[in-house]
Amino acid sequence: MPESLSRRQVLRGSGLAVATTLLGRFPAGASSLPVLGEYDVVVVGSGASGMTAALTAAKRGLSCVVVEKAPTFGGSAARSGAGIWIPNNPVVLAAGVPDTYAKATQYLAAVVGNGSTPERQKAFLDNGPAMISFVLNNSPLRFRFMDGYSDYYPELPGGMPNGRSIEPDMFDGNLLGAELAHLNPSYLAVPAGLVVFSSEYKWLNLAAVNAKGVAVAAGCLARGTSATSAGQKPLTMGQALAAGLRAGLMGANVPVWLNTPLSDLHVEGDRVTGVVVTSNGVPSLVRARRGVVIGSGGFEHNADMRVQYQRQPITTYWTVGAKENTGDGIQAGHRLGAALNLMEDSWWGPAIPLPDEPYFCLAERTLPGSILVNQAGQRFVNEAAPYSDVVHVMYDKNPGAPDIPAWLITDQNYRNRYLFRDVLPALPLPDAWYQSGSVANAWSIEDLAAKIGVPPATLRTTVNRFNGFAFSGVDADQNRGRSAYDHYYTDPAVFPNSCLAPLWEAPFYAFKIVPGDLGTKGGLVTDARARVLREDGSVIPGLWAAGNASAAVMGHSYAGAGSTIGPAMTFGYVAANDIATT
Repeated sequence: MPESLSRRQVLRGSGLAVATTLLGRFPAGASSLPVLGEYDVVVVGSGASGMTAALTAAKRGLSCVVVEKAPTFGGSAARSGAGIWIPNNPVVLAAGVPDTYAKATQYLAAVVGNGSTPERQKAFLDNGPAMISFVLNNSPLRFRFMDGYSDYYPELPGGMPNGRSIEPDMFDGNLLGAELAHLNPSYLAVPAGLVVFSSEYKWLNLAAVNAKGVAVAAGCLARGTSATSAGQKPLTMGQALAAGLRAGLMGANVPVWLNTPLSDLHVEGDRVTGVVVTSNGVPSLVRARRGVVIGSGGFEHNADMRVQYQRQPITTYWTVGAKENTGDGIQAGHRLGAALNLMEDSWWGPAIPLPDEPYFCLAERTLPGSILVNQAGQRFVNEAAPYSDVVHVMYDKNPGAPDIPAWLITDQNYRNRYLFRDVLPALPLPDAWYQSGSVANAWSIEDLAAKIGVPPATLRTTVNRFNGFAFSGVDADQNRGRSAYDHYYTDPAVFPNSCLAPLWEAPFYAFKIVPGDLGTKGGLVTDARARVLREDGSVIPGLWAAGNASAAVMGHSYAGAGSTIGPAMTFGYVAANDIATT
């Protein structure tokens, strides 16, 4: 088939030889590729979507293999906090959360709008609770309600200020045996000796100034001591999620082939019947009798694709997604004629480009005593808004009033009270942060402004105006503190608005803020059955997709904590069930 310019652009940077691509197109009898195996289902990627799909396929009586590009399993899910947003699921209902299908339907429609089809939204809500029950029944994973972690837009119809997200309970890594060594490491490691859940992070930030923070920290230590004394290797968050799913696959005798990247999809007639992978440096074929599921993640580490599809400035350095996520599955599907959507968007969040790796800011920009300013020294966004929204505003406003990078401004009072990344309150920040230009400090607001290149008088005016809002408790400029979500990461000891505190104690600090992300959210267009679609809406036979390799059911929005992983697992489950019944 003739290749268009757009297809050449997609191929650019993929590292694929044309010969290898063509070999994947030949009918079975004509191909000279060695065959590594034949299964009912081949799953590409060992993240949350891929492993859930593989586990579902196996439990439906289908033979299955997972091929994974990385030398580790778990993908971006293993690196994450592993919140899972699944409305009306059995874990939250057992915890007494007053969720209903009707509330969830109303809320998701209000949040997503026309960002995805009503049919896909319904498929997510219909299958999400069943997926959680399935995982509970077919793996050692257990889940906890993230009590108090608000939906991101709780004021919308059907929104829940107390939240409806769940996360994995503690998992004993010993259950994986030698396979534990192949688990993709977490983005930020839990301190040795502690067992920390995502829902406790907010309290650990406040341990220096809040009695509950102290109690939570003590509980994390006691939990860690107990687990170690029992001979366990305690895992939480993304480490627990990935390890628990991998243990489920081990119990179902599903192999996971590491260091086996996808090169292309194998097609016979018009049907996908396998994948071409690279094994020990040799292109090889893995046949799929029933179907292929693409769960290979997004394209956050593909510089060419980011330049092609996304707004500038953009770079692969600002993402915290798994480094192997270079859009391989998206490119392979697109070469077959699959439609793409949401390619301009990502699971954004403000990040500090620290010298070792970017730091994805959650609590730091929300805690009282901090503001975000642009290069003009002016506030431009509600600092406590959902992280994806903050970056959308950064890109929307940057052409007219540059705010990439922006600056998070704080004072010593803030530093004395709150944890910052892994730096304890009152302790000095690492010299490398200053040397890299990611952080600056000074003994006056005016001197700080000069160091970061913003107008000193304007920054002083901005700080003075914000300090007035802090004393009154009403942010007249950006409405910080109006939503219940705004208060999740704040300090309940601060009055009259826990989101707002004045910046008054020298020295003052500025942290560079760039558009970071957890991964891209654009990819292959799928239907309510997770089948990959062409531009004309027709189905590509034999091909399904889930997770960040597919266009997100959340559209351009983000309903709550775990809006990445919840749908990823759900549509992996949907895909495998559809294959089993097709």
